[in-house]
Amino acid sequence: MHELLADYLDFLHFERGLSEHTRNNYQRDIERLLHSSTQDLKSLTPQDIRRQIASLHGQGMHGRSIARMLSSWRGFFRYLVLHKGFQSNPVTGLRAPKAAKPLPHAMSIEQTNKLIEIDSDEPIAVRDRAILELFYSSGLRLSELVGLNMDRLNLQEGLVTVIGKGNKTRMVPLGSKAVIALKDWLAVRSVWLAKRPSETAVFVSQLARRIHARTVQTRINHWVIKQGLPNHVHPHMLRHSFASHVLQSSGDLRAVQEMLGHANISTTQVYTHLDFQHLSKIYDAAHPRARKK
Repeated sequence: MHELLADYLDFLHFERGLSEHTRNNYQRDIERLLHSSTQDLKSLTPQDIRRQIASLHGQGMHGRSIARMLSSWRGFFRYLVLHKGFQSNPVTGLRAPKAAKPLPHAMSIEQTNKLIEIDSDEPIAVRDRAILELFYSSGLRLSELVGLNMDRLNLQEGLVTVIGKGNKTRMVPLGSKAVIALKDWLAVRSVWLAKRPSETAVFVSQLARRIHARTVQTRINHWVIKQGLPNHVHPHMLRHSFASHVLQSSGDLRAVQEMLGHANISTTQVYTHLDFQHLSKIYDAAHPRARKK
């Protein structure tokens, strides 16, 4: 079996020209199969490979790592069928267990308020406060906020029209605090744009040009430190916080889906897990039979 592996590694080297690093990865994955199997390679069946998958999964290996290992095994057996007279590839059609999707990180209501409530009247701080309020008020993506134009903002009605993924347009309500913050910012914006009034972007730099996504991230990091928050906060976390907090208050998954601009409600359903975590904490703290000592 090890001679077959050595021949395969030579094939990867001389015929396919794969790097030493890649060949080492293949070797490590295939040796794991060879060491864990007591059968001859020719007698291995799909059921045997499934048992190997189940064993790896039971040992805590992530689905992505198992998928990589299956790919290594599949390539090895394909070589054996083509060049060594093996009758079949027992790995064909087998898939790794689906990897659990990590839950999005959301801030608590207290952390979010602390970040947004910037106590400064400096022009750049006024702009940043409006950015943060809009993120949290309406759940915009970073690209949607950066690409937002003045004609899409209706402060009188408290609405913002967003062009999201796939050029799909949706209307999202603005909270009263976001409206106030945006009005404050537009007063500053008009001063910044005195020499370049043709700019259509809602959020601009001090050079009166549309703000860059990287600048938004940098400014958020600035305020995270300034406001004494311990976590690394990125723009999407404010979107997650918006969705999680609205769902906690309303329980209306369809409304959250519409405001976030998700085409499929299954994408929005991840926030029900966050909501369940929130409810579990409340239950553990409040129910006399659930409290952890």
